[in-house]
This record gives sequence, C-alpha cells and structure tokens, in this order.
Amino acid sequence: MRRLPLWLLPGALWIGYAAGAHLLSLGSVRRGPRAARRLALTFDDGPDPVHTPKVLDLLHDAGARATFFVVGARAARAPDLVREMVARGHEVENHTWSHANLWLCGPRRTEQEIARAHELIADLAGRPPRFFRPPWGMVNLAVFPTLQRLGTPCVLWSVQPEGLRPVEPQVIASRVLRGIGPGAIVDLHDAPGVRGAPGRLLEALPPMLEGLSVGGYACVPLAELLAPA
Repeated sequence: MRRLPLWLLPGALWIGYAAGAHLLSLGSVRRGPRAARRLALTFDDGPDPVHTPKVLDLLHDAGARATFFVVGARAARAPDLVREMVARGHEVENHTWSHANLWLCGPRRTEQEIARAHELIADLAGRPPRFFRPPWGMVNLAVFPTLQRLGTPCVLWSVQPEGLRPVEPQVIASRVLRGIGPGAIVDLHDAPGVRGAPGRLLEALPPMLEGLSVGGYACVPLAELLAPA
C-alpha cells in the first residue's frame, strides 16, 4: 500500500477531521414527522437587541411559537431578551459561543464553543438546551462526542431561503411557502450573519406567516415538532 507523502499528511488529517465529519452529520435531524400540518420556524445568530424583539412581536401577533438558536456571547450581552423568548413560549437552543466556523476549530476549542454556550443558556432559559445547530452547518469529528455527552442532537434544516448570499424579502417568503411541507424545519436569521439579513427577515416574516396560516400550518417549537406521537 502506498503511503501519503509526509507533506500531504496535515491536509489529509484535516479532511478527515472536518470535511469527513459531514458523513456523521447525515444522521442529524433535518425535518420532523409528516403526519400533521406542523412545522418549526428556527432563527439563528441572535439575540439581536434591535431586530429580535421585532421578530418576537410578529410571532406573537401571528400566534406562532418558534425556536431560537442563540450565540452564547450575544446571549450573555442580552440576558433579558433570552428570558423574554422563553416567557413568550419559544425555545432557546445552542448555536455555539462565538459563531465560530467549527471546520477551523480543534477538539478543545470545539468543546468549549458548545459547552460554554450550553451552560449559559441553561442558566438564562431555566433549562439546558435540547438541540444544537452548528454555524453554517459545518461540523468536525469533535462535535458529536460533545453533543452525545450533553444530550443535544444536531439539528439542521429542510428549508433555508437565504444562505450566504442576500435574497430579497419577497423571495425569502416565497421560497419558504413553496418549500415547506408537514414536518419542515425552516432556517431563518434574526441577527447579522449575512449583511442585512435581519432587516430582510422582518420584511419577509409578515407575508410568510400569513401564507403559513392560510395553508393551515401550525408553527411550533422543535421539541413539540419532534416529540413522539
């Protein structure tokens, strides 16, 4: 058997550690049961002190409950906003401490990113997080042992109307309404990741929520969507 040249070993190890870990992510949760017209709206990257309260008001007016995957460092700067999410019937879950790209984090940093946010959210929300979502969906081999220890499965999405490129608000709403189905998990952003994303979300949410209501969909938190029948 031919051996890799020594100069290729670091690259090969990285491929196995980072890119190769995405084979494990195939077991991540991407949607819920299709038995009922229910779905989960999930919001990443917050809390944002300007935009998140407006998102909460829009959800309240529509009678929708959601799941917020918060960044620990941002949650630490807005603890009352996290508590308000819980008080309004929403879930608060783990989106790492600093929104780091886990492809670039070693095992120790990865565990710190996940565990530190987990502990803070447990304190602010009054219960430990039940789910974890990696920034940009990127994982490494250190992610899954940490999640297993904490009892928080990795949750991705079945509909993501805006990725790394900006999308007009009407297109965001249209992509969601065309892409959903019973059990869908929708990935939205209530804080800046992509420039201007929260502002576009605020424009997209009213027609999106109206369309979901007309379609007979109930927007429920992830734990409710994924609960055994």
